[in-house]
Amino acid sequence: MAVGTSQTEGPSGAPSPASAGEHGTASGETLHMQLWRGDKDGGQFVEYQVPAQEGEVVLDVVHRIQASHAPDLAVRWNCKAGKCGSCSAEINGVPALMCMTRMSTLDTASPITVSPMRTFPVLRDLVTDVSFNFEVAKLIPSFTPAPPPPGGYRMQQVDVERGQEFRKCIECFLCQNVCHVIRDHEENKAHYAGPRFFVRLAELEMHPLDTLDRRAYVRERMGVGYCNITKCCTEVCPEGIHITDNAIIPLKERVVDSRYDPVAWLGRKILRRPAPMTAAEAAAHTSAATRGVSDAAR
Repeated sequence: MAVGTSQTEGPSGAPSPASAGEHGTASGETLHMQLWRGDKDGGQFVEYQVPAQEGEVVLDVVHRIQASHAPDLAVRWNCKAGKCGSCSAEINGVPALMCMTRMSTLDTASPITVSPMRTFPVLRDLVTDVSFNFEVAKLIPSFTPAPPPPGGYRMQQVDVERGQEFRKCIECFLCQNVCHVIRDHEENKAHYAGPRFFVRLAELEMHPLDTLDRRAYVRERMGVGYCNITKCCTEVCPEGIHITDNAIIPLKERVVDSRYDPVAWLGRKILRRPAPMTAAEAAAHTSAATRGVSDAAR
C-alpha cells in the first residue's frame, strides 16, 4: 500500500533520526516506510506500508517494496554484504548503508524515512550521481616508489599495519556525504577533496617506499585546511576507519611542518636539503595532470 505524504521539501527535508538502540521488529507488525521519490527537479516522500519480517535490514524492506508496490523505484545496490558501498542512503536522516542497517535497531513504531545522499545530485529516487568523487580520484598523485634496491623492497610490519586501516575503505562515500564542508556548501567542491581522499593521501604520504612530496598539493589543491575536525566522517564510516585521528590530523601536521615550521626551514638551509615539492610539481604525477579540483568537478 502506497500513501503520498505531505513532505515535499526534497531529500534534505528528512525528519530527525530515530534514537539508537535495539527496538526489535515483531513479525506481523506493519512498517511505515517513507521513501523519497523524485529526480533532479524535485520530489517527495511517499509512504509504503508493508508487514514486518524478522531479521531484515533496510535494503530487504526496500526490495520488498520494489517487488510488490513500486517496481519503478530506483535504488543502487550490489553485494548486500557491506563491501561494495553501493547502497548508501540517509535512513531517518542519518547516512548509512541500507544493507548494514538492521530494522531491529530502528523505532518501527514511527515512520522510517529513506532518502538519497544529500551532498550529491539526485538522478532518480534513491540513486545519486557520485561522479564528483571519481573525478577527484583522478587528481591524486600516484604512488611513486624509488627504483627497487638489490634484494627488492622491504618494509617494517608497523608500516604495513599503518596503511592497512586506510585500505579498508569501500568507497561508499558516506564520509563525503556527511562532511558539512561540501554538504552545506556546494561551492566548496571546487576546492575541497573530502575525507575519503584525505584517507588516500594520508596512506600515500605515510608509505615508507613512496618518494613523492604531496604536502603543498594537499594544502593548495586538495583543500585540507577547510576541514575543522568535527569527526562526523569517522562516525558514519561502516569500516570503522579512524578518518580524523589517523588520517586527517596527521596529514594536517605534515602540511603545517612543511609550510610553517621555522626549525624545519632552518634545517633545510643548513643541511642544504631541497625545499618541499610545489603543488604544480606534484600535480604532474596525477592522471589529470594540469587540472585542479574545480576543473575535474565540472
